[in-house]
Amino acid sequence: MGRKIVISKYEGNTVYGVHITDSYGTEHYIGNLNVGDVDGLEVSDRSIASYAHQIWSDEVEPEENLLSNAIGRCIEIDEENGLEPDLD
Repeated sequence: MGRKIVISKYEGNTVYGVHITDSYGTEHYIGNLNVGDVDGLEVSDRSIASYAHQIWSDEVEPEENLLSNAIGRCIEIDEENGLEPDLD
């Protein structure tokens, strides 16, 4: 995964959402920018860049969810043996 900064606006919204993704694919929501603020925004905007550098300097590899992986593997084994997985 690559690091990235995404500034996006959903149709009909009056604000842009700012998200920063670290190298492990974890997305961090930073906040919103008003439409008027975005018109003067440059890629090198220091406040967004500072958030990004802070997140990227503190990033840690996420821990593996062992329980979730075990349940997923059990489902795969059931399906390989022609059984309908029962999660109840």
